[in-house]
Amino acid sequence: MNGGEIVAEVLAAQGVRFLFTLSGGHIAPILVACKRRGIRIIDTRHEVTAAFAADGVSRLTGVPGVAAVTAGPGVTNTITAVKNAQLAQSPLIVIGGAAATVLKGRGALQDIDQMALFRPHVKWAAGVRKVRELGPTLERAFHECRDGVPGPVFVEMPVDLLYGEDLVREMYGGQAGGGGWRGRLLARYLNWHVDRMFAGVDTLPPARRVEAPDPPIDAGKVGRAAERLRRSERPLLLLGSQAVQRTEEVAELAAAVGGLGLPVYLASMARGLLGPAHPLQMRHQRRAALKAADLVILAGVPQDFRLEYGRAVPGRTPIIAINRSRRDLRLNRRPALAVVGDPGRFIRHLAEALGEAPSSWADWTEILRQRDDDKEAEIATRDAAAEGGIDPVHLCRQIDGALSDDSLIVADGGDFIGTAAYTVRPRGPLSWLDPGPFGTLGVGAGFAIAAKLCRPEAEVWLLYGDGSLGYSLAEFDSFVRHQLPILAVVGNDASWRQIAREQVSLLGDDVGTVLRRSDYHGAVEGLGARGFELRRPEETAQILDIAKRAVAAGQPALVNAHLGVSEFRQGSLSI
Repeated sequence: MNGGEIVAEVLAAQGVRFLFTLSGGHIAPILVACKRRGIRIIDTRHEVTAAFAADGVSRLTGVPGVAAVTAGPGVTNTITAVKNAQLAQSPLIVIGGAAATVLKGRGALQDIDQMALFRPHVKWAAGVRKVRELGPTLERAFHECRDGVPGPVFVEMPVDLLYGEDLVREMYGGQAGGGGWRGRLLARYLNWHVDRMFAGVDTLPPARRVEAPDPPIDAGKVGRAAERLRRSERPLLLLGSQAVQRTEEVAELAAAVGGLGLPVYLASMARGLLGPAHPLQMRHQRRAALKAADLVILAGVPQDFRLEYGRAVPGRTPIIAINRSRRDLRLNRRPALAVVGDPGRFIRHLAEALGEAPSSWADWTEILRQRDDDKEAEIATRDAAAEGGIDPVHLCRQIDGALSDDSLIVADGGDFIGTAAYTVRPRGPLSWLDPGPFGTLGVGAGFAIAAKLCRPEAEVWLLYGDGSLGYSLAEFDSFVRHQLPILAVVGNDASWRQIAREQVSLLGDDVGTVLRRSDYHGAVEGLGARGFELRRPEETAQILDIAKRAVAAGQPALVNAHLGVSEFRQGSLSI
């Protein structure tokens, strides 16, 4: 086998079904070998989309997603997605091509110090220098990206390790140049170098499946947490993305959360865990609920800017924190009970230890339920129109009404997505994908590609702000080429609205925040998809239905919805 075939064998052994890429000579043997192994090659129009798509596969399936990109600019183009995965604690693998081993540092095409670039942003990085190291290094990458706190890893694979030995010897023979003692000496050195590169290839063991088991749950801490719960009168549970990383166990987690019997707020990837209308799930007034609670359980939720750096929970209120990361457990504030481990599994054990929920929690839950219902009623009274177009709340409520039971929502944007988070209800577990705490724009196309590949039967909705759409508009070409019928809706308010709202209020100037009401529906038509323009609120339901039918017929589609100015999220910017 050549090096590309070794890589393909390892990927197949790990259960990898898709390899995301943008073509390049440095990695061509990997792509060809993976295709022959039955791994589907999904090539995108930008390497960052390939990395985002690999991240999306990790989040939806639990199997680390893999992107292979060519050397130099191909590798550097992935860095935003890699950093996003690091902060979201997502097990992403990036394979980077590199200059030939003997040409490193000699001015070869696209040769840079890739390892120095990646090491600060990944859990683990390794450069391979011999063919026999390709398999073991890649196998270790699958372990490292999932062990402990999940995160991205980077493996650099020089081009001369990926082609066959005969071709590499021929290539290096051309490097030796003319005759004379210098030429003979160089030829001897290059022959020795190739001997070392390919030594031991014939004795490589077959690829093996790599696992990364979680540490055991501390039964003593489960008991202490259950006892604190029994003594509380106003407990509150916050569940974050980390709790649903064991994707194969989400149904059991949902049952456990429901069995605990205490009110819960779901964040990021945990959205949808309990379905759209569970009586224990709260969606609004979280800040007030945290202030009134007498016990807060943070399951995979660090006390960063999203919890006001620990100030969201009063100092007198005890916190039980469960997190895979020791650092995140104590970030900004020390909890009364700190548990290192998988939050989802801990919650399941806690539900078993607690047994029946105390009846005293019913009044507390009803208070929060009434607040939630009051907020929903207030939202429902908003006018369908806003100054200059459609009210974004109206559009999001219409989208919510159009979602099928098997829908999966990808969120990519600022202000419009913030509105959607209040009003669009994911229908089930693992049916909401957003970037996570990095606040990254541009994840949309990659995440949507992953969603449609992993769940081809699902109705995949891609919600864009008009700012974020600019990052991946060209990927509608990828949707079409790979036959991925994705339904996109862009909230087009001709503005970077989330920034403009605060900037104009504080500084009196909208510089840098103004966009055009561009014909995005026409742009996607030019890329082979269907485009629809939505200008009047009374047409919303009809146009969404037409777009849904186009997608059901196998065509990607985009609805260009012209939004008006809304103050719904005034004061929501958090840094």
